[in-house]
Amino acid sequence: MGRRTVEVALSVPLVLEYEEALRRPGVTKGLTSQDVDAVLDFFCSVGHLQRVFYLWRPLLLDAGDDMVLEVAVAAQCSALVTHNTRDFVGAERLSVSVLTPAEFLRQMGVLK
Repeated sequence: MGRRTVEVALSVPLVLEYEEALRRPGVTKGLTSQDVDAVLDFFCSVGHLQRVFYLWRPLLLDAGDDMVLEVAVAAQCSALVTHNTRDFVGAERLSVSVLTPAEFLRQMGVLK
């Protein structure tokens, strides 16, 4: 099987949302503030900055989830990977598959 690549699509609002979520008390047990900075820096270094144009909102129940889906649509992602699949019902209308991490890794051939 050929090598498949994974690309991370980000927007400035999405990175700020990730930062806010990661800094909530109890979310990152065992990680220091410097660890959180390192995680965010890593994603920013490997991610592709995607400009978004809010043409179809709202679609989902949560505006934060709409923001994630907007990046996936704008970046023409084939999949959005999340443990929170139930909140992304409707994403298929915009041609984005919503997969759990395990489903994604199975598709990539990493898990059986």
